[in-house]
Amino acid sequence: MVAANLKAETMSLMDQRDAIESEMNSIIHRLSQPGGPGISGSLVDSEGFPRADFDIPVIRAQRQRLSELRNDYDKITDRITEHLRTLHSAKLSPSKAAASKSSVLPTSLHGNLPKDAPGAVTMGSTSLPFAIVDEIADASPAAEDGLQLGDQIVKFGNVESGDNLLSRLASEGQSNQGIQVPTTVLRQGGLVNLNVTPRSWNGRGLLGCHFQIL
Repeated sequence: MVAANLKAETMSLMDQRDAIESEMNSIIHRLSQPGGPGISGSLVDSEGFPRADFDIPVIRAQRQRLSELRNDYDKITDRITEHLRTLHSAKLSPSKAAASKSSVLPTSLHGNLPKDAPGAVTMGSTSLPFAIVDEIADASPAAEDGLQLGDQIVKFGNVESGDNLLSRLASEGQSNQGIQVPTTVLRQGGLVNLNVTPRSWNGRGLLGCHFQIL
């Protein structure tokens, strides 16, 4: 019952986040129209006077609202991530855990595995997760290819670490549409190798999941 309530609360939070994201995108679109001020552009002219062609009070209100929405988005995302970690930690029953041992390799054993062992991953200084799957749709490409809620992304194609991770993840998916992307995730304390193929389906995006940067 507790897990069911937590899942329902998580789904509600995801709906709230989607609504916030939609409002944010709408504000950004309005501010970024051709000739517009953008989300951070100057509202004064070259002589330091307020731009006569801008409705400055409205623009300031929109920018303030955008800032508030971003804060709300971050807070809700943190709560979703916390819920998903809780749900994922209790997800595997003993029988499922035993059945998954063939595909999940404890990180402490990697040094004793032959390099060509199925699913083997060489641990290194960069083998740290940088994102978590905090939302995934049923029957989506991500779900069908083996990604699960709570999976922590260690590698997605050429993306492993660094800056601008969300945009790089999106670019990696777009540039590999219809092509298998080698993916490594940390799941239940072990590294799992997957091939995830970004592709069109009946839902949103090419994967049908959401990554939260850690």
